[in-house]
Amino acid sequence: MITSDLIADSQKYLMNTYTRQPLVLVKGRGAVVYDSDGREYLDFVAGVATNNLGHCHPRVVVALQKQAQRLMHVSNHYHNEPQIAFAKALVTNSFGDKVFFCNSGAEAVEAAIKLARRYSREVLRKDRYEIITMLGSFHGRTMGALAATAQEKFHTTFEPLTPGFRYVPFNDLSAVKAAVNERTCAVLVEPIQGEGGVYVPSDDFLPALRKLCDEHQLLLILDEVQTGLGRTGKLFAYEHWGVKPDAMALAKGLGSGMAIGALVTTAAAAQAFTPGSHGSTFGGNPLACAAGIASLETILEDNIIVHSVERLGNYFLQGLNDLKQKYPFVRDVRGKGLLIGMELDFAGKEIVAACLREGFLINCTMDTVLRFMPPLIISDVEIDQLLEALERVFKKQ
Repeated sequence: MITSDLIADSQKYLMNTYTRQPLVLVKGRGAVVYDSDGREYLDFVAGVATNNLGHCHPRVVVALQKQAQRLMHVSNHYHNEPQIAFAKALVTNSFGDKVFFCNSGAEAVEAAIKLARRYSREVLRKDRYEIITMLGSFHGRTMGALAATAQEKFHTTFEPLTPGFRYVPFNDLSAVKAAVNERTCAVLVEPIQGEGGVYVPSDDFLPALRKLCDEHQLLLILDEVQTGLGRTGKLFAYEHWGVKPDAMALAKGLGSGMAIGALVTTAAAAQAFTPGSHGSTFGGNPLACAAGIASLETILEDNIIVHSVERLGNYFLQGLNDLKQKYPFVRDVRGKGLLIGMELDFAGKEIVAACLREGFLINCTMDTVLRFMPPLIISDVEIDQLLEALERVFKKQ
């Protein structure tokens, strides 16, 4: 079918829940995708920080092919080898002791919410249920995760929200302290706010949160759905600040495009979940876990974080800052690793559209923040090509 017909069918048969760009993507390799007209684009969105190894990484593809021929799904009434192996790998390479598998970031956050409330009541024997989250946060669109998301624009028309959440400014320790009361059971925070505009906290914020949670017997839950799996220049973003959480929600880059989420916790926090207290039909299925194992092993064995993310993240930041010096409408450039935001003093949707015409996929969040989340295997040459395109686009503003 030609592109116009495909888009017409999309508008006819799919619910209108996304503002989509006017192209149909049909193939991808590495950092390059191709549309139904055969046009090529460099992808600096990567499925919103999901295709960490680029599109159709050979090692992931082979792992999926092999597993699909053996076993794709069984109930969690039984054990399966890929799930066990992937849980072991995540524990070995993180602070955690235990893993619960699900299918998405929102589900991982939902699991964390349930864990925090049950931990307080069943383990600590304290009737506490409130969770403190940060203004500008994004934790997902299911009802619990939506209530945890402290952005009013996502709440409108979905009220009443799930109760039990208190919102405070991000990176404001005094506000968190003031919000703690006899009902508080946890603090939920993104190490770096992604959807909220790529905001990096001060160096003392997460360590201070850890200390505060310890003092009040609160669980510290990190939402690393967007920041995890090497995105920020560490395998997990909490490593930048030397802080170990009690629980961590993962998804996006976890499966290099396969739908999988996980909640990683300490052994102490994991006590809260017992048989029947939580579950997921498809969570930890062999196919998704095979993709997860291949993804994690590739990141670690190819030393992608050191060889690519750290070096190229700094290179990319410098290039964007050079543009900031030349164009006064660029308010700020911020981020870590290959999660970078460029804040403009006007709405960024026209910049996104102009870059699309130039052959580049980029993203805009919070209306004015251009967000760059390329595959971790991006090259300096490809970064240079985007910077040159941005220069051409900016000159026309």
